[in-house]
Amino acid sequence: MANILPKLPFERILKKVGAKRVSQEALEELATVMEDRLITVAKEASELAKHAGRKTLIAEDIRLSRKKP
Repeated sequence: MANILPKLPFERILKKVGAKRVSQEALEELATVMEDRLITVAKEASELAKHAGRKTLIAEDIRLSRKKP
């Protein structure tokens, strides 16, 4: 899957936690991992909203979907 998230925020995060340098491949891999997780959370949140009879996602849907393994 092509990464849709920008790489610079991931580089900032990695440097904030102590990385001195970050390769482009590492940034791409982290972006891929995070996008996969975000898609999973979004799908689960959407299902929770549908189950509740809503068309609108709310913060609670996101919070609940984050807690799933």
